[in-house]
Amino acid sequence: MSASSAAPAPSPSASTSNAPRHGGNLGEAIRRFGRPREDWLDLSTGINPVGYPVPMPPPSVWRDLPDTFDDLRDVAARYYGVPVETVVPCSGSQAVIRTLPALLRPGRVAVASLTYSEYAPAFARAGHTLVSWLGPEAGLPDVDYLVWVNPDNPTTRSVSRETLAQWQAQLTARGGMLIVDEAFADLSPATSMTPHAGEDGLVILRSIGKFFGLAGIRAGFALCPEELGKRLTERLGAWTVSGPARFAVRTALCDSAWQRAARERLLQEGERLLSLLRDQGWPTVGTPLFAWTPHALAPQWHARLAEQGVWTRLFDARPISSADTIQTLPSLRLGLPATEDEWQRLAGALTALRPGFRPE
Repeated sequence: MSASSAAPAPSPSASTSNAPRHGGNLGEAIRRFGRPREDWLDLSTGINPVGYPVPMPPPSVWRDLPDTFDDLRDVAARYYGVPVETVVPCSGSQAVIRTLPALLRPGRVAVASLTYSEYAPAFARAGHTLVSWLGPEAGLPDVDYLVWVNPDNPTTRSVSRETLAQWQAQLTARGGMLIVDEAFADLSPATSMTPHAGEDGLVILRSIGKFFGLAGIRAGFALCPEELGKRLTERLGAWTVSGPARFAVRTALCDSAWQRAARERLLQEGERLLSLLRDQGWPTVGTPLFAWTPHALAPQWHARLAEQGVWTRLFDARPISSADTIQTLPSLRLGLPATEDEWQRLAGALTALRPGFRPE
C-alpha cells in the first residue's frame, strides 16, 4: 500500500477548550484507540523516564505550611551558579509563563512558529502583539520581547550563549527583554544563560520536571533581576511551591552523584534513540531527552504507532526553517523508553510499520 492510498490517520478528538495541547495526554490515546492505560508505552513527553528517587519526607512536610524561609533558594543558587537574589521558586515554569506577560508593559513579542505552545497565548492574553518569527535563522526581529526555548522543544534547535547575550543587549537597549526557557538545559550547560542571571533585560526559566524526571511535583525557578523577582513573587502569591515539592527539589539539587550518573545515561540513551529512528530511515534530530522528526508522513506514523500501543506527540504542520529552506510540515516527537523491554517494544513497533508508511 502506498502512502497516498493509505487510510487517513484518526483525527484528534475534539477539545472542550482552546487550550494548547501537550504531551503526557495519555487519556486522549485511551479514548481514541480503546487500549487500557497499562498497555501503553507513553513516549509523548521529553521527561526523564527514570527520574530522581525522592526519599520519603518527614511527617512535618505533609503537616506544616510550606516554609518559604528555608534554604531552597540557596540550594538552587548553588546548583545554577547564580546570585541567590535572582532566584524565584515557582510551581513549575507554567506559573511564570502565565504570570510574567502581565508584569511587562504591552509591546511586540516574537515567539517561534513551532515551540512550546503556552507562550504565545499567554502574551496575547496580556495584551501584547505577537510577531511572526520562524526562529533564530531569521535573526532578531524588530520586537520588544523575544521568547526562546534553548534547546527548543520540539525542534531541538539551540542558540549559543554569545548570540543570546547579543540579543539580550539589543532588546535591553530598546527597553525590552529576552525570555529564555531552559527547561532542557541541565544537559547542555555550555549554552545556558545562567552566567548572565540577574542582568537587565533577561529572564531565565528552569525546570525540575525534565532532567530530574519530577514533572508531577510542579516546581521550577525563574532567574531574573531582583526587582522583577520581587514583583513576580508578589503576583505568584503565598506558598507557590508545596512543602513536599520543596523537600523533593532540595534533595534532588543536592545529589551531585545522581546528577552525574543521570547525565551519562541520558546522553547514551539519547544517541540510542536517534540511531534507532535513523536506522528506520527517519530524518531525525534530537536532544538527550527526546527526538524530533518533521515529515509529511508524521500523522500516519503517529496513528500507526498508536495502534500498537506506542503514544507519541504529534505537531500540526508549521513553517520550519533551516539554514537555507523553509518547509511547512507536520512533525513527531518521541521521548525515551524507561526499560530494555520498552526499548525492544519501540524497535518492534517501528519495524512493523507497513512499507507504505516508511520514509523514501
